[in-house]
Amino acid sequence: MNLWKHAPDVYKGMSAFQAAATEGLDPVIGELVKIRASQLNKCAFCLDMHLSDARKMGESQLRLDLIAAWEESAGLFTEREQAALALAEAMTVLTEGFVSDEVFERAAQHFEEAELAKLIAQIVAINAWNRFQVTTRAVPASLAK
Repeated sequence: MNLWKHAPDVYKGMSAFQAAATEGLDPVIGELVKIRASQLNKCAFCLDMHLSDARKMGESQLRLDLIAAWEESAGLFTEREQAALALAEAMTVLTEGFVSDEVFERAAQHFEEAELAKLIAQIVAINAWNRFQVTTRAVPASLAK
């Protein structure tokens, strides 16, 4: 199903929300959390898009390969990136419980409040995009050619 064809106002709203969440957030952090949430949500469409975007930004293939194992990849991700990835995981996998105080405090130590707000919004946005794309079986751009 092409949801956006049948609900263009929803696409317009999501795009506006995405733009607002992106403004003022470190673009590397933004791509890392989008990739990690998309991995957890098994969203091939968004993974294809955001891995490609990250490569275009100059992200190394090693870091992209190891995002799923960021906790075991000592020294590959900064403390700030690790805090963002931990928050992304906690917000994405809510079936395991709420976002712990420890995870939130860790993120708060590395991000000023305005950027933390944007980070939270970015994680909410990618989770919404993932759910739209997975539910409608969106075909990744790399496979649609």
